[in-house]
Amino acid sequence: MENYYSTRDINDKVSFSKGVTRGLSPIGGLYVPENFTQIDIFNEKYTKMNYQDLATDILSNFLIGFSTDEVNQFVNKAYNTNFETDNIVPIKTCDNVNFLELFRGPTLAFKDMALQILPEFMVASAKKEGINDEIVVLTATSGDTGKAALEGFANKDGIKIIVFFPTDGVSEVQRMQMITQLGENTHVVAIKGNFDDAQSGVKEIFNDKDFANLMKLNNKVFSSANSINIGRLVPQIVYYFHGYFELVRKNEIKNGEKVNIAVPTGNFGNILASYYAFKMGLPVNKFICASNVNNVLTDFLNTGIYDINRKFETTISPSMDILISSNLERFLESLDRKNDKLINNLMDSLKNSGKYELPEDLKSKLSPFFGGFTSDEETKVTIKEVYEKYNYVIDTHTAVAYKVYKDYVTKSGDSKTKTLLAATASPFKFSRAVIESITNEPQNSFNDFQLVEKLSEITGLSIPHGANNLNKKKIIHSTVIEVKDMKKSISDFLNLK
Repeated sequence: MENYYSTRDINDKVSFSKGVTRGLSPIGGLYVPENFTQIDIFNEKYTKMNYQDLATDILSNFLIGFSTDEVNQFVNKAYNTNFETDNIVPIKTCDNVNFLELFRGPTLAFKDMALQILPEFMVASAKKEGINDEIVVLTATSGDTGKAALEGFANKDGIKIIVFFPTDGVSEVQRMQMITQLGENTHVVAIKGNFDDAQSGVKEIFNDKDFANLMKLNNKVFSSANSINIGRLVPQIVYYFHGYFELVRKNEIKNGEKVNIAVPTGNFGNILASYYAFKMGLPVNKFICASNVNNVLTDFLNTGIYDINRKFETTISPSMDILISSNLERFLESLDRKNDKLINNLMDSLKNSGKYELPEDLKSKLSPFFGGFTSDEETKVTIKEVYEKYNYVIDTHTAVAYKVYKDYVTKSGDSKTKTLLAATASPFKFSRAVIESITNEPQNSFNDFQLVEKLSEITGLSIPHGANNLNKKKIIHSTVIEVKDMKKSISDFLNLK
């Protein structure tokens, strides 16, 4: 059943399986659901479900063409003993803020929530679509997507995965997680540039018809593990419902009570998933969109003007060092559904001038969102504040969201509404910044891997498996290239002729 269409061509309708295997529509649009099934949150079955059962229930609404049993198999393969906790997504409550711990998976970041299940979607969808060509998953990463995708797709039959990351734009733990990745089907390449360079390069390759023809001649086809892939986005909807029902179970809220949702945001996918959950019936009071000093989204939500003509900043929250937020296109489409002319005009303006402005009648539809940003110094102060007040350790991205949430409370006076805050990464992935925040002392005499151990000693937290002994692993991927050589790197790895 063709229940998805492209943001840039509403006549480009696809099934879930075709959308997943394509990744991106032929003219560059992103696939969006035709409809959002309403979830009856008052149905008592939901508060009795574990994470896997809830995921099966919600994802079945999106995976039309797959049976409930098939969806259940995907879910149980994805969310099992590879997560540190049986609950998959625990909640840590600190007064009115409830941290959704989305980092308990194998790579210690929220990307695991989608990238442990996307390979299951991909393999089954390729079979359903009768695709015999080898699928080449092409991905740009600001740190977390790369490792999570590599972990999910490594050694999957009929699939190769290629990851590009900015050589100076990830933490040392993130870098080592990627360049030590095992798997004959994996290829990891550092580029001399920033994440936007990597993401733009990947999009250009996706849209290069001559290169696509060359791939076809070699019996290969591209797909994506970035959040432009609809198969990446829909699993993220689940954990917002899970968080809500957890609060009901813990008597933090009554069923039907509205909550705020705060998300550290770069590519807009994670917060878009919460917005899609809202469209399915999740009671939300305010979406708090938190940025670092690359605050293009803050300005957009406050003015309706999206303008990337600004300096790209490198920060201690590197996964948010993004100026071109791909998933914002899906959000724009949701403001005026099936208006592909509007989306094409906005995207053309972005491509030609680096900015666009929403029509006046759509600006008012931004009101459910609060946009704010924080500096590195404020982020560090926030980490220290949360640690001292609650004896709870948060990473640099989660701290951005907490600080912007506090700013929202100050400006709105809304101090009573319970808030679900997406804790997107383990503090062990950013141990240097976290320790320097907690101790107020520079750690220049220690390398990042010594600091992982030091963070454990200071806080009493156990080092998670995904961060343990990384520096002792063999480096397998050591290629560093210019942005202009991305296509050649792909050709060489795939041995295209």
